[in-house]
Amino acid sequence: MNRLATETSPYLRQHADNPVEWYPWGDEAFALAKQTDRPIFLSIGYSACHWCHVMAHESFENADTAATLNRSFVSIKVDREERPDVDAVYMEAVQAMTGSGGWPMSMFLTPDGRPFFGGTYFPPQDRHGAPSFTTVLDALIDVWTDRRAEVEQQADELSRAVAERSVIKRPTVSGPRASQPPDHRDLLGAAVVELAERFDAEWGGFGPAPKFPHPTLIDIALRHASRTGAALSRQMATTTLDAMAAGGIHDHLGGGFARYSTDGQWLVPHFEKMLYDQAGLLRSYVHGWQVTGNPDYLYVAERVIDYASAQLASPSGGLYSAEDADSEGVEGKFYVWTPSQVSAAAGPSADEVSDWFGVTPEGNFEGSTILRRPLGAPLTGSPAVEEGRRQMFEDRSHRVRPGLDDKVLTEWNAMFCSALVEAAAATGRTDWQDQALAVGEFLWRELRRPEDGRWLRSWQSEGGARHLAYAADYAWLVDCFTRLGELTGTAVWTERAVDAADGLLELFHDGADGGFFTTGRDAETLIVRTKDVFDGATPAANSVAALSFTRLAALTGSDRYRSGATEVIDLLGDLLANHPTAFATTVLAAELLTQGTTEIVVAGERPDLVDAVHRRWLPDAVLSWGEPTSSPLWEGRQAGQAYVCHNYACQLPAEDLDTLVAQLDGRSR
Repeated sequence: MNRLATETSPYLRQHADNPVEWYPWGDEAFALAKQTDRPIFLSIGYSACHWCHVMAHESFENADTAATLNRSFVSIKVDREERPDVDAVYMEAVQAMTGSGGWPMSMFLTPDGRPFFGGTYFPPQDRHGAPSFTTVLDALIDVWTDRRAEVEQQADELSRAVAERSVIKRPTVSGPRASQPPDHRDLLGAAVVELAERFDAEWGGFGPAPKFPHPTLIDIALRHASRTGAALSRQMATTTLDAMAAGGIHDHLGGGFARYSTDGQWLVPHFEKMLYDQAGLLRSYVHGWQVTGNPDYLYVAERVIDYASAQLASPSGGLYSAEDADSEGVEGKFYVWTPSQVSAAAGPSADEVSDWFGVTPEGNFEGSTILRRPLGAPLTGSPAVEEGRRQMFEDRSHRVRPGLDDKVLTEWNAMFCSALVEAAAATGRTDWQDQALAVGEFLWRELRRPEDGRWLRSWQSEGGARHLAYAADYAWLVDCFTRLGELTGTAVWTERAVDAADGLLELFHDGADGGFFTTGRDAETLIVRTKDVFDGATPAANSVAALSFTRLAALTGSDRYRSGATEVIDLLGDLLANHPTAFATTVLAAELLTQGTTEIVVAGERPDLVDAVHRRWLPDAVLSWGEPTSSPLWEGRQAGQAYVCHNYACQLPAEDLDTLVAQLDGRSR
């Protein structure tokens, strides 16, 4: 019997009608495997994963393949977005075996959970030297039945490899270097040097195709340019922002971005749209606009928010996770255009609109056209173009939309909330502030257990909240709530940030080696307890914890949060200095710890002074205003004045806007 129909994950429910007798991850499946002495087939993917759908259609919906799985294996299906802990452990195993990884992940385990063979996508027939899925199954049945000792040996070796790859311990240094910790004084500069070596000067981005957005790398370049005036750093950021905004990875009708581009020009994406990409790129384009004043960047940011508000917002206040790449079983069908489709939608302005977006009879993607703009051209056009855009958007709304992953993840919602707060502060948009507050209130109301304060990972309207939250969830909650406090001047949000930070320390902190484990001490025990330290599609949990703890420490004066951040930096040691872009968000945290924070207090009712702080991009600053807190920042403050401090050493109070602006801009008055 297939047991996925009652799961909250849309990805799991997509497989509820498969002839495969799927189990969700849990004790029932492992008990059955032990009882029947069968190996486990573990399939990990996510709703918006194109090749996950392909393998499902080819293999999991095939009656003969399902019969083999049901007879000889216990099959478990996992949504990697709900269970990143399980995904992290077995992704290490796949990478240790094959040198690469991806989804769908196909892993074979002993009944006690040790991996002994794995890969990613397996085709339905042998092709180009790659074995088919049925070939793999037959071979593994033979090995399990007749060569069990080899399976046990492979499982032991692979489990040891996973443990070695997954656990980073505090470095031990002996000899002359023992008293000389790694030099973290100019990690930002070191990261920029590394980025420059990988920078595509023509099309932006860092490295060859496939190209991923990597918002934190853009932030590093912007910060370095702002601090030093370096032309190359500014060029790396702006060229990348320009090229992504012009390319097909950007939805020129509905706003928002696809996950990545398959080519070097940001033209042909895998069309899935992930909430975390919208969060990261919203932040990048807001920062780009604040640094350069380029109105196209603000336009892109506005459209990202429009997309999230229109397509990902749940009636309850949270944000859904993703939209698929496919509609009607065809990748990208919802997004591409032919000249005749443009003519039918845009009417008299069709020729001008087709020329604007590059729509041609031959197309640029399987006979159709992915809309794009020439690099360096403006993103908005004449009234006729804009009316044509509106009509095409309206026409497209009648197409079959890609599938929606309607689970609400704590981490991704807090991430988007943080970015939305920055956008609202930078622009003064009260509607964006209201949206950010709605997300924050939803998280507090629906994802936190009131009886014990334990946060949960995933919410879905039909099943409520499930799965214990992970370190990344807690770390982003700290950031989200801290920034909501800075935006609104309401003390409750800082109190909620403290609540989340204390939970992170209590449940996830590694007292022996420092940093934070992925899972809490109250969570299920897997074959290894991992630490998330490398930035990937999203920033690593430890890096977000270090950055959010540093900012919270500056706002509250608490040394325990600063110590927690410092431990993350110390844990990475020379790795951080030698490979800064692999730990990009940790670089930002180390930079803030090393250079020191700017603490700004605005006492009393001075909206003009608060607005001056909000409108600037001040990545090294924190702001406290409105309701006073118990922080030492508020000691002796006089109403009607602003105080600009660095590591709690303050300049003279600013009573007028010009004085505050001069202090914020680094000029004495």
